[in-house]
Amino acid sequence: MRTALLQSSGRPGSTVENLKVLDEAAGRAAAAGAGLLVTPEMFLTGYAIGDDIARLAEPADGEAADAIADLTARHGLAIAYGYPERDGDTVYNSVQLISADGARSANYRKTHLFGCFERDHFTPGDTPVVQAELDGLTVGLMICYDVEFPENVRAHALAGTDLLLVPTAQMHPFQFVAESVVPVRAFENQMYVAYVNRVGTEGEFEFVGLSTLAGPDGVARTRAGRAEQLVLADADPAFLAASRENNPYLLDRRPGLYGSLV
Repeated sequence: MRTALLQSSGRPGSTVENLKVLDEAAGRAAAAGAGLLVTPEMFLTGYAIGDDIARLAEPADGEAADAIADLTARHGLAIAYGYPERDGDTVYNSVQLISADGARSANYRKTHLFGCFERDHFTPGDTPVVQAELDGLTVGLMICYDVEFPENVRAHALAGTDLLLVPTAQMHPFQFVAESVVPVRAFENQMYVAYVNRVGTEGEFEFVGLSTLAGPDGVARTRAGRAEQLVLADADPAFLAASRENNPYLLDRRPGLYGSLV
């Protein structure tokens, strides 16, 4: 499945403008043959927008979700987008996957919040593995800091995730996560990992870009630079099956030895 990674910070503070950016990117991605477009963390509203996070937060089935469902149907591709999710009085840092027919396929709430900023504005989710089926692949959802915990990604591997989508707001000086950690996660868990970052400066944060789609061989199929960019690469089920046969990490595990980890 051709996967498009939208490396952009959009227009922080404006859901309306970010929907326009997403519409334009979806058109370009579809024209290039993509079946899936993935945005960065909190793309819908912006990340470092302070109390506007709570003001702009929407339910998973809110107006923005309806607008993005219209985009997916019009352009004929699925979209996974980061946004602040409101559920009653609680706000989560979430990612939602909407399929090409406009159906809401999966919604994930970030389980590992990073730093005081996120802990001040969000409640952590409590469901570690959220998946959906898309064009013959089992797609999993995760957000930014979540991927830095090996247990998190291994849980997805054991649950059968083929392509892990990770919207992120990766900031300086942690660019080694995009450069090194993500390809290793893909290799050690035998899956594709799409890691999609913001760029530029927002408030106190400097986002480093470097969005990538890493394969189960640990090789980046595409990697963006430090500017706004749309990059594409393929997640190939046949290559994934062959890689899993040649690298049987999951079969060679000895869970009986790992009790001390939990």
